[in-house]
Amino acid sequence: MSNYKLTYFDFDGGRGEPIRIALHAAGIPFEDVRWTFPEFGEHRESQRFNAVPSLEIDGKMVTQSNAISRYIGKMAGLYPEDSLQALYCDEVIDALEDLTHYTVQTFSLQGDELKQAREALMNGRLTVFLKGLEELLARGGGSYFADQRLTVADLKMYVQMKGLRSGNLDHIPADFADKLTPTLVQHFERIHNEPQVQAYYQSKA
Repeated sequence: MSNYKLTYFDFDGGRGEPIRIALHAAGIPFEDVRWTFPEFGEHRESQRFNAVPSLEIDGKMVTQSNAISRYIGKMAGLYPEDSLQALYCDEVIDALEDLTHYTVQTFSLQGDELKQAREALMNGRLTVFLKGLEELLARGGGSYFADQRLTVADLKMYVQMKGLRSGNLDHIPADFADKLTPTLVQHFERIHNEPQVQAYYQSKA
């Protein structure tokens, strides 16, 4: 069996969390390397593109969170075999990556600048993307985004919504998504109760 090492930040969320869940769902033992932000600063140049997550498979590094999610998703049975359903899955994870990019741009801001940027995010990109994702969920049948079953698209949406509803994003109310896109919140609760998701978090307890 190959050896897997996933390197990401030391928190539950972000680009690394869907990969952790998928690895566990696939029954793949992996070294879960979690860096603090200062540790990332120290080791940044050891990472291709100076970014995480990265996955080492038998010592060979691969990067790009969505590519890793698709690869592990196939091993875990969490990625569609049908080409059209795979396209639907990819559309969701790529849209969520775009949304993450816009959100991360506000992380280094403080004070009034942060407040204005987060308000602009809510009134602009965040609303556009959440509404669009709600449309994609409806296209998938309302329960899952693709293939009528759990895929890595659902995991990535789940992690994104978990962070958005946590209240940890200053100036973005924790109930913002609840009011704007209630069907995405229902999706969040459905994925939270999926056996594979529950099994992952129970394994960490």
